[in-house]
Amino acid sequence: MRFGWRAISGPMLTAATLLLAMLSDRLIPPPSPAPLLVGLVALAGALSGLASAITSAAVAVIGATLLLLSRHGVSTSFADLVQLGLLAITAAGTALIIGLMRERLLGTFAAERRSHATAARLSAALDQVDIGIVLLDAETRAEFINRAFRDYFALPDEIADGKPPFIALMYHGRDTGAFELPEDELGTFIAQRMEMVRTGDATPINIALRTGEVLRFVCAALPDGGRMLSYTPVTDLVRHTDPPARADYYRSLRDPTSRKLIRYLRVAE
Repeated sequence: MRFGWRAISGPMLTAATLLLAMLSDRLIPPPSPAPLLVGLVALAGALSGLASAITSAAVAVIGATLLLLSRHGVSTSFADLVQLGLLAITAAGTALIIGLMRERLLGTFAAERRSHATAARLSAALDQVDIGIVLLDAETRAEFINRAFRDYFALPDEIADGKPPFIALMYHGRDTGAFELPEDELGTFIAQRMEMVRTGDATPINIALRTGEVLRFVCAALPDGGRMLSYTPVTDLVRHTDPPARADYYRSLRDPTSRKLIRYLRVAE
């Protein structure tokens, strides 16, 4: 037990209550302090844990015994002994229950803090890769969108952080002209992607962007009913089959410096 105001407050309050009861007993016999003592034991357990609660329970039982002896001496009745025994059992039980509950609760809080710290590190790591990552919940709302996806589709942070549904992400790509598709094919394209996400179809497909980049889209079903969407850049693997006349154009788009410039220009637009 660490000594501090939390650790000693329970035993000190218990001792002070018993002292006041002994002093007032000489003038006006007070009612039984047992309920108040049990409450102080619970308070000690909530403030400092099991050790402080057990100490308060011991003080309460010893003090109640001294109070009983000061009233009746050694000729105490059986009923008084029963009340003393019930106080001891109740105080000890309260100390164990409250103390163990507090330890379990603190352990849960510590585990949650570690979990949040791990999630924060994982989120920071996923923001460093060039693969677009989107995590959807069971209702296809985006719980996490990493930096690469935001850059590929010029998605503003205020929209990405607002947990938009996947359909909203598709419409954003359509409205910003992100996809290298004829306008009359966009509706079918979006409907097919929505169906893939709904069914958890893991078939990889290539998505061509107007920036010249090609992303390999894969949908993975998660155990909780959510989805993980990955957008892997495969431009160098796919564009070699394009017409040679457009080779210089695609090379310029694949240049890292010009690629970032194009993204920034799209955001500005």
